[in-house]
Amino acid sequence: MFEWKNSYNIGIDSIDTEHQALFAIAAELHAALSAGQAKEALTQIVNRLVLATCSHFVHEERLMQLHHHPDYVTHKAEHDELAREVARFSTEFKNREDAFTPDLLNPLHAWLEQHMLGSDRNYSPSQFGRAVA
Repeated sequence: MFEWKNSYNIGIDSIDTEHQALFAIAAELHAALSAGQAKEALTQIVNRLVLATCSHFVHEERLMQLHHHPDYVTHKAEHDELAREVARFSTEFKNREDAFTPDLLNPLHAWLEQHMLGSDRNYSPSQFGRAVA
């Protein structure tokens, strides 16, 4: 489900690396859910996913501000929405007694793919005519 595709790259190395890391953690969570791992192990992966997501958003938003991206406010609102969803998922996961299934990650996958292929495409070096680090 969380297989990285080169088409997800936006051409900003630091952002592409972070996106790949998010996919790797989500793939690890999917595999752990599929294997029926213990809740403690799953909770550690969920926590890493939350931290990596928040860290990535801070970095990407800083770059957008630094380069005066015209859609910063809209893009940040999308990040804020996903951050709320990830936090909700994390809380629900920690409070739930019954098991999660791998299918519960479908909305996360859809959002990541849509965001990277849509909104993040608008924040690429070609949009600025210069390199963005």
